[in-house]
Amino acid sequence: MRRTRLKYAGLALLLVLGSWTAGGTGSAAATDFPAVAETEPASPGLLEAMQRDLGLPEQRAVVRLAAERTAMDVMPKARTAAGSTYGGSWFDAKSERLTVAVTSDAAPATVREVRATGAAVRTVAHSARELDVTKARIDRLPAPSGVSSWHVDPVANTVVVNVVRDRRADNDVRRFVSRALATGPVTVETVSAGPRTFAAGTVGGDPYYTGNVRCSIGFSVHGGFITAGHCGGQGAGVRGWDGTYVGTFQGSSFPDNDYAWVSVGSGWWTVPVVLGWGTVPDRLVRGSAEAPVGTSICRSGSTTHWHCGTVLAKNETVNYSQGAVHQMTKTSVCAEPGDSGGSFISGDQAQGVTSGGWGNCSGGGETWFQPVNEILGRYGLTLHTA
Repeated sequence: MRRTRLKYAGLALLLVLGSWTAGGTGSAAATDFPAVAETEPASPGLLEAMQRDLGLPEQRAVVRLAAERTAMDVMPKARTAAGSTYGGSWFDAKSERLTVAVTSDAAPATVREVRATGAAVRTVAHSARELDVTKARIDRLPAPSGVSSWHVDPVANTVVVNVVRDRRADNDVRRFVSRALATGPVTVETVSAGPRTFAAGTVGGDPYYTGNVRCSIGFSVHGGFITAGHCGGQGAGVRGWDGTYVGTFQGSSFPDNDYAWVSVGSGWWTVPVVLGWGTVPDRLVRGSAEAPVGTSICRSGSTTHWHCGTVLAKNETVNYSQGAVHQMTKTSVCAEPGDSGGSFISGDQAQGVTSGGWGNCSGGGETWFQPVNEILGRYGLTLHTA
């Protein structure tokens, strides 16, 4: 790609690759910048996407976005206030407030301090530390393919083990469940299908390619971009939507983790934008404040473009056929092959890169992402923000 000229898709490419089909783009000067939403986060397109995917009337979507942003700000303060009695937190869509769980031994002064942050308080039996320890014990168990995933559920105050419905009678699944139940407070639930990653073979469109694998870019960092680890190993070269050389995987981890970063060069550069694919205006990225469980979240990818849902669980271990991946966030957002590595964003705050899931965007499903702050910390990267 030349420095002096590029197509609109090429400029925004370094955030989520594949914004336009190759035959449908027009030329623009290199100094041009993609149109982006300046008012965050309640642009008309985002509100339309939330109405479509979450069934929210426009005014309720406006109120909810504001309440979710408040919850993001409150969450770290409330957790600090709860101290060792902290039992988890989540966004309650009905009350539109952050709820913080504390154990029954929390002192009245501690409860008052948590409430003073603006959070609602619920008393629970188990601390977040106890639940995390239980999950860590399960992480050490060898998991059969009939076990989909496991995570800490702060609302239910338990560790949930998800078993594929038609595999629950398998002897190895029953053995795993029995051992998991012995580790601590555990609940077993069933899901309709096991997880898979969302990489795809080479097809037309505007993706990035590693060998014959197509994936989507997550977020720009200074010097490159982050994406999913299963899309390419360290040292692998990356080609852009137009076939030109983009850069090289400088770090990659999969399984155990599912993240990677790619350095860019040869006329490519980074911009703090996530593509809206015409559904919403392209999104400026202004930070990476973590969204609580229960908040709305949207995903951009090169196959199914822009879709929204809610955050269902955090710190979930996902048992792919290639091996378990830890510390994932589960969402109700759909995705399909080729969306791997793409952006999960809440308002203007980067959340993570698409890993995998089950289902599709015709019939619905669930998708996991690897949290962005973990990736930045692992590789010492700085998010490119507006």
